[in-house]
Amino acid sequence: MHAITIPEPGGPEALMWAEVPDPVPGEGEVLVEVVASAVNRADVLQRQGFYNPPPGSSPYPGLECAGRIAALGPGVTGWAVGDEVCALLVGGGYAEKVAVPAGQLLTVPTGLDLVTAASLPEVTCTVWSNVFMSAHLRPGETLLVHGGSSGIGTMAIQLAKAMGARVAVTAGSAEKLAACRELGADILIDYRKQDFVEELREATDGAGADVILDIMGAKYLDRNVNALAVNGRLVIIGLQGGTRAELNLSALLGKRCAVLGTTLRRRPLEEKAAIVAAVQEHVWPLIADGRVRPIVDRTIPMRDASEAHEVIEASEHVGKVLLTLA
Repeated sequence: MHAITIPEPGGPEALMWAEVPDPVPGEGEVLVEVVASAVNRADVLQRQGFYNPPPGSSPYPGLECAGRIAALGPGVTGWAVGDEVCALLVGGGYAEKVAVPAGQLLTVPTGLDLVTAASLPEVTCTVWSNVFMSAHLRPGETLLVHGGSSGIGTMAIQLAKAMGARVAVTAGSAEKLAACRELGADILIDYRKQDFVEELREATDGAGADVILDIMGAKYLDRNVNALAVNGRLVIIGLQGGTRAELNLSALLGKRCAVLGTTLRRRPLEEKAAIVAAVQEHVWPLIADGRVRPIVDRTIPMRDASEAHEVIEASEHVGKVLLTLA
């Protein structure tokens, strides 16, 4: 088969379309013939040499895909060759074929084509596991989403609104904020021109956010805690703003807040399977009835993955950038 390889870490030009050995599904795995994959920030970090895949996993980037089952490994039940699926991956999505643990397969939501379905596994599993399973966002609460126009952000807005929450977002342009408003965001904050702590407090009568979904890490840590409501929950899922920061613990204690740090890629198989099952149960019906929809900015041929990485690094997109195979 062919796959996008990274012979040496570097810029987008480091991504090379090359012939590589076919994967073989192991115990409890299926082989998926890929139709499309999607680009995530983790792929960019892997290309740069900062986020290596876990030992024993595929060396190729790509944390999600959609396609058709080409073969079943030993011990797999409930799936058949030819089934159309999308999947959460530990890597290997930028390829013509990938081996996937059966517990990380999802059916294609009703009404969606296979290419569009490739935009869903990573964002739905990330948002559902963090905002709802870990932070327990409840109806009537306020969620603040940093990077509201990203793939994760656009999904977080829709799921939170579908669950009866109020949503605040930060984004870096009027156009991106307008896209967030169209998806249902209630409080729009331009982080380049406005202080999100002040804007959020004003919009919530001083209360703040009950849950914050953060991709920045160190740069926003202190301000995120200041923006939290009493009994608030800060969930850190990215480190775009650095890894080390000081924190006023008295502010944390005074608000009785929780700070949670999570990753998805390195979770044990059973945890990923539980998340995938929860997404299938709770999120897929919302997509099927149109209350939540995939947001796809553009599709690019997989062999031109370097172009897709340039788009992501320039933050030119709203929603997901997909990689397609003919």
